[in-house]
Amino acid sequence: MEVLLEKNSPTLASLKVKLTKEDYQPKVDKTIKDYSKRVNLKGFRPGKVPAHVIQRMYGKSILVDEVNNLLSGAVSNYIRENKLQVVGDPIPDRKSADEVNWDTPNEFEFSYDLGIATDFDANLSELPAVKRYSINVDDNELNKTLDSLRERFADSAHPEVSEVGDMIFGELKQESTEFTTRTAVPTKQVNEANQAKFIGVKKDDIITFDIQTTFADQAAIAHITGKKKEDVSELSGEYTLVVEDITRQAPAELNNEFFDKVLGPGVADTEESFKEKVLEIIKSNYERETEALLRRDIETALIDNIAIEVPEEFLKNWLEKTNEGKFTREQIEEQFTDFQKSLKLSLIKNKIADTAAIKVEYPEILDFTREMVKGQFGIYGDDDSMKETIDRVAQGYLADKERDNYTSIFNQVFDNKVLDVIRGQVSTDEQTIEVSEFEALAKGEAKEEV
Repeated sequence: MEVLLEKNSPTLASLKVKLTKEDYQPKVDKTIKDYSKRVNLKGFRPGKVPAHVIQRMYGKSILVDEVNNLLSGAVSNYIRENKLQVVGDPIPDRKSADEVNWDTPNEFEFSYDLGIATDFDANLSELPAVKRYSINVDDNELNKTLDSLRERFADSAHPEVSEVGDMIFGELKQESTEFTTRTAVPTKQVNEANQAKFIGVKKDDIITFDIQTTFADQAAIAHITGKKKEDVSELSGEYTLVVEDITRQAPAELNNEFFDKVLGPGVADTEESFKEKVLEIIKSNYERETEALLRRDIETALIDNIAIEVPEEFLKNWLEKTNEGKFTREQIEEQFTDFQKSLKLSLIKNKIADTAAIKVEYPEILDFTREMVKGQFGIYGDDDSMKETIDRVAQGYLADKERDNYTSIFNQVFDNKVLDVIRGQVSTDEQTIEVSEFEALAKGEAKEEV
């Protein structure tokens, strides 16, 4: 076997693979022998089908398969062993492939077009300093979070008389259309002009109202009637609600029961210690957000300051061919700039990972998934009683092959480890800012002087 690389330009090359009979015939003969033992043909004992019969019936398809296997391995091995920065997939030269005579095999020659990224150095210490922000979390931010938590874990009461903000349950009717359903009417969704009808009512009272002029929007009408949003415009006239119950949400009291619900049993036993823990969580959450912004800015700095050329036309043709029927050429052209940035970033990260010998092990993937599950469940503390459940959910998530969750988490852990390496070599410009400033930055609304 002979593999030759011909560079046509800094970003384009041809890879030629020559196969002699000595390369493929032993594999073909072995496969024919295996077929002889496995194939059942009428007139022959099982496992005793002569090789020349197999050759006549399946020889050509076996030859094609074995040659293709050899070609695939040869191309992959050459690219790996020579550390070629191939982008896209090798594209076979269809013309030369179609000219192959499979009926009288001897020597074969195949050619592949390669797209190659130019070589580059990832000298991280030479990158310009990247801004890293610390957020000033003040009492106002703490109080906003406490109010939100108290609403989230609100206590329910059933008052005799309704007030603004209550939920009124009952039977909704319209006699003229024989419409009836049990529903809940949030008084917050009633417009100001009609609020008085829903305030001060009690069980068994009857509220009469116009369905189209009473509520804040069409979505509220859909919720109350159980109709689809697109159908509520067809509703009209007066409806009646026979009150059956009133529910009022009262913000949770700052007591041990509330502390345990938010942080887990026994994590905080006083209001002071609870607020300290919540403040730590707020700071931790903002730390993650500033890290995400830092990651974005570092990636931008890598792309902007490390020069890499890629074969644009080759990649567009490759994308069009591999996504045939999914994307038009026009769509590929529109999105190519983003694709190109993502490709260059991937090349840079892979080079950094290779230089730093970065590896990702399963325990790291499982730990990352555990933390993700805890965040989704809103578990702030280390509750021992939940650890078994968290482990079961995390392992089940990783085992979902249909969504390929394992690969997704692997890539996130890999990215994090690469970022750690980059962070150790890229200089940062530390700045402390207010929450409002950070929110503007995260949305890409930063002022020029920031």
